[in-house]
Amino acid sequence: MNRRDFTSKAALGILGVPVLSKGWTNEQLFNSLTANPKVPLGMDAHAISMMRWKAQQLMEYGIDLNMDSILFNALSYFDNLEEEYLKTLRNLLETNNMNLYFGVGSLSVNSLSYTPKFGTPKELILSGLRVAKIFNSKSINCKIGSIADRYTDGGIVARMEELIHELRTMRSQIQDAGIKFAVENHAGDMRSEEVLSIVETVGTDVCGVMLDPGNSVWAMENPMHQIEKLGKHVLCTSVRDYKIWESKNGATFQWTALGEGTMDLRHYTKRMSELCPGVPLHIETVSNRQNEIPFLQEDFWEGYPNLKAAELLDFYKMIRTGQSIKLLFPKDGEDAKLFAQELQKNELIKSINYLRKNCDVIQMRQ
Repeated sequence: MNRRDFTSKAALGILGVPVLSKGWTNEQLFNSLTANPKVPLGMDAHAISMMRWKAQQLMEYGIDLNMDSILFNALSYFDNLEEEYLKTLRNLLETNNMNLYFGVGSLSVNSLSYTPKFGTPKELILSGLRVAKIFNSKSINCKIGSIADRYTDGGIVARMEELIHELRTMRSQIQDAGIKFAVENHAGDMRSEEVLSIVETVGTDVCGVMLDPGNSVWAMENPMHQIEKLGKHVLCTSVRDYKIWESKNGATFQWTALGEGTMDLRHYTKRMSELCPGVPLHIETVSNRQNEIPFLQEDFWEGYPNLKAAELLDFYKMIRTGQSIKLLFPKDGEDAKLFAQELQKNELIKSINYLRKNCDVIQMRQ
């Protein structure tokens, strides 16, 4: 019996929830976690991006942390997409009772984030379906790009139409695979109503939501309201806490470790267990960086031609009551790369400990 198997059995047995057995397939694991009223806990690989690790190293780290799942939100985490290599990784996950969630990147050909590295959007979808079949993954993440796409030709509506076109064109193949594509609100590109319109236009039988509450702040939304609007369609998550405050050009926000920001995570995990049972909370602590929302500059609103003031009242309340925090920097003579790596690891560990102690997540470690 390996370390994770023993730890999982001991912890879950005490709590009276289903015991995860060595060698379960990802599908069996998914079904067990779905039946559990608590929220599975996972790690988004981007949380430790400074390590520059590839898929196997990241999986092994997630196993060591007793994660229920791991998220690779890009195909570039894999050394290649050859079946033999992917099956080796699948076996590693199954032996350690961990599930894989992954994404294929932007499916909007005119997005500033789209890259042809892995082919056309159609080829990306087909590659995603093939990888998902190998790992028995239930969903595949996709996105448009970033807030910059709101200022491209045709605005965000044109980019949304491109993504919708690609998913509808491949609808029959997606249906036949029994897998759904989860549309992410990424880097402030879309608000909840825009994500929901894509899901409903493509069809909820093949399309759902990849929920990122940290990015909803960038889109001038309250994450606690976002989960209510989109929760029943959520297939995957990537979560971090935040602080936001008034600044010269409008507002500035900074993401934090979970439990060190503004979110009511006890309520958030409770609503996750009710609205999207079995969906893991993947921790994506992208801390120690600040982003500005310059809504006091006139040209900012060119990216939001149809947004009404009434839709921003809650956002204004958030920033008026917010408090700023300071960035952390390495000490004189300290290696900047090592500083960033240790900071990322510490933010991840703090988040795991907070969630396991205070929130409605599966307790893998006593």
